Amino acid sequence: MLDIKLIREDPDQIKARLVNRYDGSAELIDEVLACDEIRRKNETEKQALQSQRKKTSKEIGMLRANGEDSSAIEAEVKKIGEQIKAIDEEGSKAADRQTELLLTIPNLPHEKCPVGKDEESNPVIRAWGDKPSIEAPADHLKIAEDHGLISFDDAARIAGSGFAVYRGKGARLQRALIQFLLDLQTREHGYEEVNVPHIVRRECMYGTGQLPKFEDDMYGTDGNEFFLAPTAEVPVTNLYRDTILAEDELPIKLTAHTPCFRREAGSAGRDNRGIIRMHQFDKVELVQLVHPDQSFDLLEKLTGHAEAALQKLGLHYQVIELCTGDLGFSSCKTYDIEVWAPGQGKYLEVSSCSCFTDYQARRMKLRFKDADGKNQFCHTLNGSGTALPRLFVALVEQHQQPDGSVNIPEALQPYYGSDKL
Repeated sequence: MLDIKLIREDPDQIKARLVNRYDGSAELIDEVLACDEIRRKNETEKQALQSQRKKTSKEIGMLRANGEDSSAIEAEVKKIGEQIKAIDEEGSKAADRQTELLLTIPNLPHEKCPVGKDEESNPVIRAWGDKPSIEAPADHLKIAEDHGLISFDDAARIAGSGFAVYRGKGARLQRALIQFLLDLQTREHGYEEVNVPHIVRRECMYGTGQLPKFEDDMYGTDGNEFFLAPTAEVPVTNLYRDTILAEDELPIKLTAHTPCFRREAGSAGRDNRGIIRMHQFDKVELVQLVHPDQSFDLLEKLTGHAEAALQKLGLHYQVIELCTGDLGFSSCKTYDIEVWAPGQGKYLEVSSCSCFTDYQARRMKLRFKDADGKNQFCHTLNGSGTALPRLFVALVEQHQQPDGSVNIPEALQPYYGSDKL
C-alpha cells in the first residue's frame, strides 16, 4: 500500500510514476486525495464540535445546580451529537473508500526501472553459461515418456487437466531437486528453513498484495475467507504480520518449500504443454525482511542466491529486468531469471526476484523499532529459489544425451543417488 503522506505531498510525481505502469492506476490518485480531504476536514470539524459539546454540557450542569431551565441548551447538545454522528458517517465512508482505492493501486516502479508497456521492453541484464549444442533436442514430454517420469493420465483421473503425477525416477528427481535447493540456501546463504501451512487467511492475501486484484486466480475455501497458498511468499512473509521487530534482528532470511495453487484464469493456450504451466506445482521460496537502507543492495544478493542453484546444476540462463508495464502488482523492482529449454526452443522463467519496498509491510503492519525508538516499516524481498516444474524441464532437456539418457549434474547426484536417469 502506498503511503498516503507521499501522495498528499507530491501527487503529480506519484501519478507520473504510476502512468508508466500502463494500467490506469494513476487516474485513481485524484479520488484518493478527494477522500483524504473529506476525511481530514471531517476530523477537524468533529474535534471542534466535540469541544463545543463539552463546553455546553458544563453549562447544563451549572444551570441545573442553580435550579434553572436547561432544556434549550440540552436541545443544542443533542443537535451537536447528531452533527457529530453525521460527520462520523461521512468520514467513515470516505476513509473506507480511500482504503479500498489504496488497496487497488500498485507499488511505484523504481525511478531507474526501464520504461515499457510489456515484456518486449524487458532488457537482458546478464547471461550465464552457453546454450548446449544438441541436435534435434527432445522436449521434456518425450523424455518423461521414455523414462516413465510423469503421468498426465493419472493426474487427469484424480484432478483434471493442469496437474501431473511424478512417478518412479521422476518423483525421485523432484524430491532430489527440492532437497538440493533447500540445502543450498540454508547451508551456503544463511536462510532459515520454515515449514508453513498451505492454507492462509484472507487478510494474509491482502498483506502480500494478491488481493483484491487477483482473487479470480486463487483457490478459495469457506466463502474465500481462506485460500490455498498461491506461493510460499504469502505464508512466509505473513509470519511477521502485526509485528514490531528490533532493528538488530534485520535482515531476516527465510526459505520454504511448498506446493503452490493457481487457477491460472485467462491463461488458456499459454505454455500449456506438459508441466510448464500448472494449477499445482512445487516451489522453494526465498523471503527477506530488511532495513529500508539496504533493500536494493540485498535484492542483488538475493537474485544471486537464486542464480547459484542454476549454476551448480550447470544450466544456461539469462537475467532480465522487468520494465514498468510488466512489473508485478506489489513490486518496485524485479529481476526474472529465465532458464534455457532446448526442447521448447525458448527461455522459461524459473524465478522472479523482487523488492517491494514498504508496500507489503504497510499492508501487514510489519515494522521495526529504529535506534531513536521510532517505529518504521520494513522492506520486503522475495524470489523463487526456484520453481520446480520449469527447473525440471530445463534440467532434463539441457542434460539429455544422444543415446536418450539424461545426465544428473554432479551437485545433484548425492540427492538423486545416480549420475543418470
